[in-house]
Amino acid sequence: MRNWLVRASLLGLTLSTVPLAQAQTNLRWTTGSTQGSLPWGIVVLLTILTLLPAILLCMTPFVRLLVVFHFLRQALGTQTTPTNQTLIGLSLVLTWFLMQPTVASIQNVAIEPFEKGSINAMEALDRGSVPVRDFMLKYARQKDLALFVELAKIPRPRRPEDLSIRIVAPAYILSELKVGFQIGAVIFLPFLVIDIVVASITTSMGMMQLPPVVISAPLKILLFVLVDGWNLLVGSLVRSFG
Repeated sequence: MRNWLVRASLLGLTLSTVPLAQAQTNLRWTTGSTQGSLPWGIVVLLTILTLLPAILLCMTPFVRLLVVFHFLRQALGTQTTPTNQTLIGLSLVLTWFLMQPTVASIQNVAIEPFEKGSINAMEALDRGSVPVRDFMLKYARQKDLALFVELAKIPRPRRPEDLSIRIVAPAYILSELKVGFQIGAVIFLPFLVIDIVVASITTSMGMMQLPPVVISAPLKILLFVLVDGWNLLVGSLVRSFG
């Protein structure tokens, strides 16, 4: 029972690329030994599983993707189309696509040795956290890393790879939010121009009672469809993770 629970937890961590090894408590619980207790192990594992969705939002490309998609919807003026579920689903699929190399690395260095019994659960989590940390370091800005090193009041490391996930994760989130807002602003500008032009024309024609958005919304949607906007946007987002 204990082995099955740990394997399920590790597989869940792999699928969502969640490294929680750095958050170990004083509870020393390993598989295949008499240390710890099964009830406490179940509590810890269930707690970890409840944190998976939140960590998925924070340590993967999901944040950038979802922010950009919401900016796009606001720019188009389509209100609730596509729906939140659709945007979240698309973001999850693209997140899984982008995280495949990292997941494969976790599988090789952590999951397979654990399944063979050569390492225990905590060692697997330690090893599995390294590929995710390296992924986040690729996109975390030096400025954000320096900020959290200062806030944590720890010595400045010789190289970014020496930083723990405690520092890298929040820096990565800030960096992704900044990039997401930058891309969203670029997407917003051409549609804003259409809104301004339509508003100027309707005002000059004395059509005060007709909201400009009634005319501009179909024009923006038509433009987006003609340029194959979804293909261009998704392709650009995926390439931004180079």
